[in-house]
Amino acid sequence: MNLELFSPEAQANLLPYDGEVQDYGLILSASDSDKYLRYFLQHLAWQPDEAIFQGQYYQMERKVVWYGDEYYQYHYSGMHKQAQMWNPALFRLKQHIEQLVDHPFNSCLANLYENGTQAVGWHSDDEPALVAPNQQVVIASLSLGASRKFCFKHKTTQDKVQMLLQSGQLIVMRGQTQRYWKHTLMKSVKITEPRINRTFRYFYQGQ
Repeated sequence: MNLELFSPEAQANLLPYDGEVQDYGLILSASDSDKYLRYFLQHLAWQPDEAIFQGQYYQMERKVVWYGDEYYQYHYSGMHKQAQMWNPALFRLKQHIEQLVDHPFNSCLANLYENGTQAVGWHSDDEPALVAPNQQVVIASLSLGASRKFCFKHKTTQDKVQMLLQSGQLIVMRGQTQRYWKHTLMKSVKITEPRINRTFRYFYQGQ
């Protein structure tokens, strides 16, 4: 069965316990998704992602760019990232998602995977700058382009939840998701088309 023939249905929570991942389904039409994809491929300031792991510097195949309300500095994977001021089209998309999700965002980390051989390993988005006292991390993730398999894994039980993310689909990670679950974008050598993922976040400067 080709799952891409069917639009994903909205679901209140994809996780069985210890977290909340809402699936909003397709929030953009196929035409709008394609327009955003082509525009962002050409107009965002993409650069190779970088990381330091066990004292060793690595340059990743995937490309990233970070936008925000101010010129924030964000530290993850051992590297300092510098935010750029909002691209107008990306800012309008942020406002649309804020209305759907009922939560404010002041930054967006965009990821470009040029084909299915590019992916991201198991991780949690639990950096201190994303967590304020008595607040829960809320991250809205919008996919554009090639459909890709996305997977969650519980840190203790190792239970997994797998899904196919399609172009124009929005999921929102809330609650204790980052504390108890890791997630990954899986590789597939069969996929030759690009995918752009935008993760809208609230960044607490100085954390």
